[in-house]
Amino acid sequence: MVILGIETSCDETAAAIVEETGNRAQPWRVLSSVVASQVAIHRNWGGVVPELASRQHIRDICGVVDRALVDAEIDQSGYQAIAVTQGPGLIGSLLVGLSFAKSLAWSSGVSLVPVHHLAGHIESLVLHNGEIPLPASVLVVSGGHTNLYHVPKPGVYELLGRTRDDAAGEAYDKVAKLLGLEYPGGPVIDRLACSGNDRAVLFPKTKLKHVDRNAPHLPGQFDFSFSGLKTSVSRYIASRRQTLGLQSGEALPNNLVVDICASFQRVVVEGLVEKLFEVAQHHGARSVGIAGGVSANTRLRSDAIEAGTRYELPVFVPSFDLSTDNAAMIAAAGLRRFQAGGVTAEWTLNADATLSL
Repeated sequence: MVILGIETSCDETAAAIVEETGNRAQPWRVLSSVVASQVAIHRNWGGVVPELASRQHIRDICGVVDRALVDAEIDQSGYQAIAVTQGPGLIGSLLVGLSFAKSLAWSSGVSLVPVHHLAGHIESLVLHNGEIPLPASVLVVSGGHTNLYHVPKPGVYELLGRTRDDAAGEAYDKVAKLLGLEYPGGPVIDRLACSGNDRAVLFPKTKLKHVDRNAPHLPGQFDFSFSGLKTSVSRYIASRRQTLGLQSGEALPNNLVVDICASFQRVVVEGLVEKLFEVAQHHGARSVGIAGGVSANTRLRSDAIEAGTRYELPVFVPSFDLSTDNAAMIAAAGLRRFQAGGVTAEWTLNADATLSL
């Protein structure tokens, strides 16, 4: 089976063609994957502007899908289904991709498979590595989400913990803005942190133990919180600026910036890795995975692999191009869902900005 994937949940317009291989160990192969990024547009605003994002999706989506078909050397008769991100995400952005996919599926006479964005990130692990040992503990960490899942069998994702405030990637972007660094802040902080002393500033690490009254169905101890860390960084920067006598608009010394980046990143990564392996031990996982945009972080990857060695658990991550938002992972998740139950959406399907997995 060949499937077309479409992803427009935030600020990337993406389309991909993925086919089944017939090999249970490596079930899918990417025939093409095209991503039109909007980073240059939103950088001027220091973050994603939803209205600008949805308008750019409208401009880009036809060309992106056409390019995916050309790169895969097929036409509209060459795929049997269309997988599309239904949510969660920015509602205006989601509607562009979903409306396009519904129209194309109807005109092509093929099945429409709705996909949860985070299911796509989880399946990116399989798309890159092949089937991973189950049960698995998977951390999905990005600019919009920081969630821990137990994956007992293929296509089943049980939420065990999530951030109660900022996502990890969001905290990176906000700290970068406090330091006067460009958007997106995650890759910049990661790069600068390599030159800094990660013990120069002892920022606090939040450890939650109580059940969140807004999510009583979750155990609580596997949740994350990054708002306190972000506030601590903000206060430290303000204090150092005052001590140094810096005026508004004056940049902090570079040696101080790299130390702040390194110290902040250490606390974030340690918190993520500790929770991931705590969940893995608690649920008897045979492997762990990290997916989402922040999974491209070099320290997160290295610390997770080191922890995996200590705990004797294999660690799986996607390739860098499959870490950030893309349509190949949506196509893979669509194949997983379609083959499990032949899911075909009604034409009344609508986008859902807060869709639960």
